[in-house]
Amino acid sequence: MVEGLVAVATCGTGAQLGSVITPPLSDIEWRTNAGLTPYADALAEMEARAVAVGTGDARELLWMLEHPPVYTAGTSAEPGDLIDARFPVIPTGRGGKYTYHGPGQRIGYVVLDLTKRGRDVRCYVHALESWVIAALGELGVEAFAVDGRVGIWTLDQGQEAKIGAIGVRVKRWVTLHGFSVNIDPDLSHFGGIVPCGLPEYGVTSLQTLGISADLATFDAALALTADAFLETVSCP
Repeated sequence: MVEGLVAVATCGTGAQLGSVITPPLSDIEWRTNAGLTPYADALAEMEARAVAVGTGDARELLWMLEHPPVYTAGTSAEPGDLIDARFPVIPTGRGGKYTYHGPGQRIGYVVLDLTKRGRDVRCYVHALESWVIAALGELGVEAFAVDGRVGIWTLDQGQEAKIGAIGVRVKRWVTLHGFSVNIDPDLSHFGGIVPCGLPEYGVTSLQTLGISADLATFDAALALTADAFLETVSCP
């Protein structure tokens, strides 16, 4: 995408798992919403915050939340990948195809100003993937990214399965959207779509993998690894 808009598919010091989360850096807001935040409300607030970050009127933001069940359509969504619109379907400006969000899934919206970090979108996406992979590693999950295949993957009974999604939009060098990770969602809800247009692969979750972790535990893992993420957003 052109004219300042890029769509891509593809906390910190002292934090310990199980501890109260503290912001990774004093100049970045770390926000955690309790309960379910309607997707449209979060989208509007995120977009307004991105504008304010771009003009220097607000701090950057790492925002953790959950949504009620919803399917979102990225800029590359194919009509045939929507199998059963059992939940609301909302078009969105992020990269990628269809994905599902719902209870038991950690959503992370990342609003960062890339003018401070080298203006390298590929580097940012790689850093975001690496952050999610590192956080899952803190919980004992060996996750990985695959070239040419969007998302965060792991092995479930010997088969590659998707445990997280990455969907990014960059507008005037400010990032929007971010990641989702399956903690303990109802995986049958993914049956209404072909997740990210990849019918040959299944989805999994921490619960399915036998890992007993809640959203707060995963947030603590994110906080523990956030400094490394922020340090690697800017590629040399």
